[in-house]
Amino acid sequence: MYVIGYLMAIGVVKLVTNKAPLHIWDLILFLLIAVMVLLFYIYRFNREQRFFERLFSLPWLGDFGLTVGLTLAITATKIMVMYLQSYNRISWYGFQITYLKHESTHMFWFLILAYGIVLPILQEFLATGFLFNYMFRKNTVATAIAGIITSGILFSILNFQASLPLLVINACYGMLFAWSYLYTQTLWMPVYLAVVAGVITVIMI
Repeated sequence: MYVIGYLMAIGVVKLVTNKAPLHIWDLILFLLIAVMVLLFYIYRFNREQRFFERLFSLPWLGDFGLTVGLTLAITATKIMVMYLQSYNRISWYGFQITYLKHESTHMFWFLILAYGIVLPILQEFLATGFLFNYMFRKNTVATAIAGIITSGILFSILNFQASLPLLVINACYGMLFAWSYLYTQTLWMPVYLAVVAGVITVIMI
């Protein structure tokens, strides 16, 4: 059900972005699906968390230095990726190509909402929240490493791009997000980082 919900959301996003100009009824459909899936994810995740014992949970800004450091690291690496893309060393993301075909202010803000905010949040629930709720729950280093690698691969798959370098880059980001979750024991941190990465990627089109 979790995967079906995500596929519904990304399917509507593809429907909206493949049309130019944007159609109001497609936007309404996207908002309805996005809100429905997001509320379902939040409800299920919060319900599951009540049955799992956590030794601690840092507030979102509980380690301010970590938050700032990771934010700067993501910003710097995203700028580096954009630099390589501008010189055709790395392929463009699919939605970047779509935007260049249908360039408009409305399309830009829709991409900010869809690829910068909504989809990254859903991806973190899937690739980090639900993954670690159902798997990799042993408190060992080996389990943590296996979970981080699996989360990174899953995150890359959810962001599927027809480019090996982008798949590897996305997997690295996914592993970073998963590590931040294990470090803070709160989903707010990876969600925040994923949204920062998504918004920056759209802004630098």
